[in-house]
Amino acid sequence: MSERMEVTVAGVTLKNPVMSASGTFGNGQEYAEFFDLAKLGAVVTKGVSLTPWEGNPTPRVAETPSGMLNAIGLQNPGIDVFIERELPKLREVREAGTRIIVNVCGHSVEEYVGVIRRLADEPVDLLEINVSCPNVKEGAIAFGQDPEMLRDVTKACKNAAKQPVIMKLTPNVTDIRVLARAAEEGGADAVSLINTLTGMKIDVERRKFLLANRTGGLSGPAIHPVAVRMVYEAAHAVRIPVIGMGGIASGTDAIEMMLAGAAAVAVGTATLHEPAAMPRIIGEMEAYLDRHGIASVRELIGAVG
Repeated sequence: MSERMEVTVAGVTLKNPVMSASGTFGNGQEYAEFFDLAKLGAVVTKGVSLTPWEGNPTPRVAETPSGMLNAIGLQNPGIDVFIERELPKLREVREAGTRIIVNVCGHSVEEYVGVIRRLADEPVDLLEINVSCPNVKEGAIAFGQDPEMLRDVTKACKNAAKQPVIMKLTPNVTDIRVLARAAEEGGADAVSLINTLTGMKIDVERRKFLLANRTGGLSGPAIHPVAVRMVYEAAHAVRIPVIGMGGIASGTDAIEMMLAGAAAVAVGTATLHEPAAMPRIIGEMEAYLDRHGIASVRELIGAVG
């Protein structure tokens, strides 16, 4: 991989701007048989909580035009199992130069901090904090939908963390710029967006919801224009790096996100129907640089004002 594909996020250099989106890539090993994970800029893990989470009842996934709905519920075995079973495998990927980003979820500030402290001395390069989780202590309001709560949880996470902190923002808000600024004010080193949009699908023949949870997160190409708009708004509202995601399925999509202001991009739903989508996207981005005579991918960041 040439140096012209390198980018820096929160002081951490990535060999290229492409990483997996949390929740669609497991913890990396599920895709290792399809391509060499060392080709990626970073592997982002599935959400990790302090204790095991069972997730939502099934059915939990439904197809939609140009996308999908999911209501997995952040099912995971908890931080103890993650450290014992998953991190040793990720360490090998990290030794090959691919950065490791652990996605952290919780029901309370204390739970977020608990996971972060367990990861303090582990081989992890960055932490991505999922603030779309319900805050049980505050009446199930998502941390990421209230600027004051977001600012507070960001500050608590940052104070507990040894690694740089990325706050993953929900798009289910009135003004993404307000939330991006709240994360920055709380001390975030970067923000990532967008998480899924809340959607619903009904089986009209059976007259039943397709998801047991009734609502789910909409992802895939259908949300890409919304994601580009929000990344653009966030990038112009804060001075910290923005990681863009939402419906990226091609090198063109990734370039578009970077032109809007993203310093790096994450690919999610595309990997579910094309496991090796990310290496293809990286190759298409390099071809774009060649075609336009661009010396470094960094020149693209926010190039459309």
